[in-house]
Amino acid sequence: MNKRYLLLWLEGPLQSWGHDSRFGRRDTLPFPTMSGVCGLLCAAQGADGEQHELLAQLTAGRWQVRAFAHQEKRHPAPLCDFQMVGSGYDESDPWQLLLIPKTSEGKKAVGGGTKLTYRYYLQDCAFAVVIALEESLAQRLADALVAPVWDLSLGRKNCVPTEFIGQGVYDSEAAAWAHCDELAMDKGREHRFDVLPGADTEGDEVLTLNDVPLQFGVDKRYRDRQVTIIYA
Repeated sequence: MNKRYLLLWLEGPLQSWGHDSRFGRRDTLPFPTMSGVCGLLCAAQGADGEQHELLAQLTAGRWQVRAFAHQEKRHPAPLCDFQMVGSGYDESDPWQLLLIPKTSEGKKAVGGGTKLTYRYYLQDCAFAVVIALEESLAQRLADALVAPVWDLSLGRKNCVPTEFIGQGVYDSEAAAWAHCDELAMDKGREHRFDVLPGADTEGDEVLTLNDVPLQFGVDKRYRDRQVTIIYA
């Protein structure tokens, strides 16, 4: 089976890549999650539902992430966005009543329906993602990214990309990274760190993430993986 290398470029004023968030506090990792990128690729193709087979193909290959920041500038601190959910609805209206947060039993939450939430975002970041895929799948994804079926976002729907996400399909990993480096140079971006698959004791940090999607849809399921962070 011939392997090709799909290059993605994820850049925008805001990004958010949650992997273990709860309702009241939505954190973000400092780099894109596998589940978030898979969701983006599914959106490009208009692939809804559980998508077992597609997800198995996407997650089987080698994934690598490279983080960039503007030259001579520090990474901005994550942005905390304070929001209120469930306020301003008319409980006498059956449709508006559905929008008010409730307990798992469907009852009114203690203290009323309005809830405070904290959502965190990465600011002004750029990431390159290189994925090793079967040749026909890599090309199909590249074509879908040129004319996506659904809107594409960087982790959350309000995180709009400011560059074309699909940056081509390459015959080798080295060719994909060479184009990535050219793009980063043109944009005045500086390499900050890499996220590599597996646990490497010679790396700077090893993380265990529950972000490998097994199925999407209503009942989302994931499995764990380990990654190694290496700072430039």
